[in-house]
Amino acid sequence: MSSDTIRGWYVYIVKCSDHSLYTGISTDPDKRLVVHNSGTGARYTRSRRPVKLVYTERAENRSDALRREAQIKRMTAAGKRELIVQ
Repeated sequence: MSSDTIRGWYVYIVKCSDHSLYTGISTDPDKRLVVHNSGTGARYTRSRRPVKLVYTERAENRSDALRREAQIKRMTAAGKRELIVQ
């Protein structure tokens, strides 16, 4: 059993203070949210704090999480908002 299977991977979306959406992957989305809000997360979110976790989706492994992240990032803003509401 790989460490990916034990920890699990998640695709997450945070809503930034300017109402934009940022998509990423993590093994612990709640901990990653703290990192984003501390200003040491992704460059995109640093100037858009605070951010709020609005969506998580479990993935089987890191590879699947990366694929799903790319798929979500290609969505329109409206498509992402629809995903969040589901």
